[in-house]
Amino acid sequence: MGDENENKPIARKVSSNGDDNNAKDIINNNAGDGQEVTLKAKMTLVNGITVIVGSIIGSGIFVSPTGVLKYTGSVNMALVVWVISGVFSMVGAYCYAELGTMIKKSGADYAYIMTTFGGFVAFVRLYVECMIVRPCSQAIVALTFSVYVLKPIFPECDPPESVSRLLALCCILLLTFVNCYSVKMATRVQDYFTYAKLFALFIIIACGMYLLAAGNVQYFTFDDTKTEVTSLALSFYSGLFAYNGWNYLNFIIEELKDPVKNLPRAIAISCTLVTVVYVFTNVSFYTILSPSEVLGSEAVAVTFAGKAFGMFAWTIPLFVAMSTFGAVNGILLTSSRLFYAGAVEGQMPEILTMIQIKRFTPTPAVLAISLLSMLYLFVRDIYALINYVGFATWLSIGVSVLCLPWLRYTQPDLVRPIKVNLFWPILYLLATVFVTVVPMYASPYETGYGCLMILTSVPVYFIFIAWKNKPKAFNQAMVSLTRLLQKLLVVVGKSAKPTQV
Repeated sequence: MGDENENKPIARKVSSNGDDNNAKDIINNNAGDGQEVTLKAKMTLVNGITVIVGSIIGSGIFVSPTGVLKYTGSVNMALVVWVISGVFSMVGAYCYAELGTMIKKSGADYAYIMTTFGGFVAFVRLYVECMIVRPCSQAIVALTFSVYVLKPIFPECDPPESVSRLLALCCILLLTFVNCYSVKMATRVQDYFTYAKLFALFIIIACGMYLLAAGNVQYFTFDDTKTEVTSLALSFYSGLFAYNGWNYLNFIIEELKDPVKNLPRAIAISCTLVTVVYVFTNVSFYTILSPSEVLGSEAVAVTFAGKAFGMFAWTIPLFVAMSTFGAVNGILLTSSRLFYAGAVEGQMPEILTMIQIKRFTPTPAVLAISLLSMLYLFVRDIYALINYVGFATWLSIGVSVLCLPWLRYTQPDLVRPIKVNLFWPILYLLATVFVTVVPMYASPYETGYGCLMILTSVPVYFIFIAWKNKPKAFNQAMVSLTRLLQKLLVVVGKSAKPTQV
C-alpha cells in the first residue's frame, strides 16, 4: 500500500523527518516554549485607530468633493452630504462593534454572514470582495499613488501610463514584503503614514480656517441645489466612497489586543475624527475655490494648494502620495485576512490558512491579494470594473448589519459584550436600501454588469465548494501543489505547534 500521507498536505506539525533545513532552523528558533503558529494579538488601541483612519483616508477626500458637488449642485448641500455620510458610516461601525465582539473571527462581514446565513451567501460575498473589489481597489489606489509621486516631475501633463503602472507595481511589491515580513512593521507603516496624511489635512484645514475668518464665505450657499432623489443618492455614493474602510479593523480582530474594549473605542475615535477632518477639509476647499473650479478639477486638494500655497504647492501632491501609500498598506493588511478567513472556513485553498512559522504572518494570503492586484494593474479599464460592483459593497455591508437583528431573534443567548439598540441597525438598513436601490434605477447598465459579475460566483461555488466527490487525480494534484507551496514559503497550518527537532 502507498503512504497515506502522500494524499494529504504537509502535516500541521513539522518534525525532524523533513529535509528542509531552513524550516528546521526556523522551528528551533521558536520551539523553546512550544509556541503555537497562529496570528498574534499584537495590535494596540492606537494601532487599531491608525488602521481605520489610514484605510479610510486614501485618495477619496482629495478627489471625491468633485463627485459630491456634481450631484448636489450647491456647496452647502455638498457639506450636508459629507456630514450625513460620516454619520451613516458611524452608525454602521457601531453595529459592527456588536458583531465584532460577538463573533470574534477575522473576516468581518464574511464571518458574520457565514454565521448567520450560511456558506453560500458568505461565499458570494467572499468571491466578489476577494476576486474583484479588494484587488481592484488596491490597484486603483496604487495607481493614484504613482500619479501623485510623478506629478512634480510632469507638472504640465499626465505622467506616461507605463511609468505610472510600473511605479504602482513597485509600491505593491514593497508593501507585500513588509506585510510578509512583520505584522508589527506593517502596522508601523500604517501608523506613520496615517500621521502624515492627517498632518497634510490639518495644514489644509488651518489655511481654510484662516481664509474663512478673513471673510471668504461667498460660495457657501444652497443656490442651484438639485432636488432629484436619484442625484442625491449618487452624491452619497461619492461621499461614502471617501469613508470606505471604517469596517477594516473588524477584518483583523484576532490580532487586536482586548478587542471587547479596544474595538468599539477605535471605531468611535476613528469615525469621529475622520468625519470632523473631512467636513472641515471641504469647508477649507470652498473658502478659495468656486464650485466651477471644483467641478473642473481632477484633484481638488492640488487645485487648492496651487491657489493657497503658491511656490509650496508641490507639498500637497507629496502628501497625497503618502496618503495613498498608507491606504494601499491598509487594504493589503486587511484583505489578506479576508483571504485567510475564507480559507479557514474551507471556501478558499487550504494554503491560505497557513502561517509563516518564523514571522507569524499569513504570507500565502498576502501574496494572493498582491498577485491579483498586480494582475489588475494590466487591465485598462479597472475603474469601470470597480464601478460595476460598487453597489455590491454597500449591499453586502447592509446584509452584514441585517445579521445583528437576525441573530438577536434566532440566537438570543449569544454572549454580546456590546449590545446596540435595534433602532440603529434598522436605520442603517433603511439608508442602505436608499443608496443601493435608487442608483440601480439611475444606472441600470452598470448595475446589470455588476449583477452578472456577482452571478459568476454561483458556478464557482457549486464546482469547487459544494461538489465534494471530485476526481482523485484532481485532489492529488491540489495536495501536491499545497505541499510544494508549504515548502517554498515555510508555512504550516494555524493549529500547528512547532516541535523541537
